[in-house]
Amino acid sequence: MKLQQLKYIVEVVNHDLNVSSTAESLYTSQPGISKQVRALEDELGVQIFGRSGKHLTKLTPAGEQIVDIARDILSRVDSIKSVAYEYTTPDKGKLNIATTHTQARYALPDVISRFVKRYPNVSLHMHQGAPSQIADLVLKGKSDFAIATEASHLYEDLVMLPCYHWTRSLIVRKDHPLARRSAVTIHDIARFPLVTYVFGFTGRSCLDSAFNNAKLKPNIVFTATDADVIKTYVRLGIGIGVMASMAYDKDLDEDLVAIDASHIFDASTTRIGFRRGTVLRNYMYDFIESFAPHLDRNTIDTAMQIKDPSELDSFFAPFELPIR
Repeated sequence: MKLQQLKYIVEVVNHDLNVSSTAESLYTSQPGISKQVRALEDELGVQIFGRSGKHLTKLTPAGEQIVDIARDILSRVDSIKSVAYEYTTPDKGKLNIATTHTQARYALPDVISRFVKRYPNVSLHMHQGAPSQIADLVLKGKSDFAIATEASHLYEDLVMLPCYHWTRSLIVRKDHPLARRSAVTIHDIARFPLVTYVFGFTGRSCLDSAFNNAKLKPNIVFTATDADVIKTYVRLGIGIGVMASMAYDKDLDEDLVAIDASHIFDASTTRIGFRRGTVLRNYMYDFIESFAPHLDRNTIDTAMQIKDPSELDSFFAPFELPIR
């Protein structure tokens, strides 16, 4: 059994059992991968993949267990390398972050600016996507960190650390009736068409919960994953925007009015997460603390030892998170 064989079966699964695209991503040949997979199956005496002719069609029950263990082994190999790199090249490496547009555009720029100045020899890569894509990237080892708000069930296999709470604002044109109101209620909002986030993105579930609790149905006429797109369609008069307060810039958005809606919608919590068992480089600890100052190295190390998500929530309960 070779590490290369384990890497091949994991990458084949990562590429939806497409051996051709796996070969392209690994800069090798399709026959070479197929040969090594067959050799591993012959050595183990079980089929890892089901087949129809030359095509892989599914993971067998044994294959599912083998791939899970292979992922863990490869993760541990990466951890060994990380330990070595920390001694040989402590300020050199790479950092991959998976997150949503809102975090990338509004929460991370200052953090990343400080980081690249402090670690000029660390290459930083940003991947934006839906919560399911973000979780998948980290679980498959394609990204080091997940920064997300929604769909906590997707991140149960990650160590998720709370960073900050954030609230929502209504965004309207200056000629909108609500722009002249000193305070608004959810019944006021329900009278108008809404422009907001796609379900599953950026705290959207809190909007739905608020309307459900009020026994009202929101008139959502347009959704987007991007707060800048939401503001564009508010400007066009499509509806009033409901989005993260931090995405409103009083200078750049001077033609729009932001109305605080924190009393209507519950605050959401943004978290940063990574795979269990990950060996964090020093620059990774620094990145986390720069993003969330209460997450110093000792706090992170303590949290990493807690395996039950409910116990992790209890551990962070006394922390007073900032609100954005």
